[in-house]
Amino acid sequence: MQLSILRSSVGRILSLATRRPVNLTTFSNYSTKTVKFISGSETFVGSGREGDTLLDVVINNDLPLDGFGACEGTLACCTCHVILTPEHFQREDDVNPASEEEMDLLDLAPDLSDQSRLGCQIKLLKEDTVIEVVVPTAKRDARALD
Repeated sequence: MQLSILRSSVGRILSLATRRPVNLTTFSNYSTKTVKFISGSETFVGSGREGDTLLDVVINNDLPLDGFGACEGTLACCTCHVILTPEHFQREDDVNPASEEEMDLLDLAPDLSDQSRLGCQIKLLKEDTVIEVVVPTAKRDARALD
């Protein structure tokens, strides 16, 4: 009986020892991304993972951006309006273009630019490592306009 337990244990150990090592690049989508939010004269830095939205980064890092994401990402307010760099805007637009509903809300946002998007719709991409976004200091909650 003891001999069969010993053989079984040795067999398991040899099995584990001869397995291929885990390819850590499989987990690369779990790498941390850094986001710098520039609002007026202040910069707030948060981190997130691929697939997180900019709104997720603000909430999960408890960043003090007053009024940002008032509708909690339900695509109803435009308070998470951000301005992306031209390069980031193009990368995001190629993968995740703005919906008609997002465009309608952006029309109501103060300080609109050609690179404006809603932070609740912008997801961190695999190729992002550090990104910077401008958060206009003026806010308008589209829900108040109804």
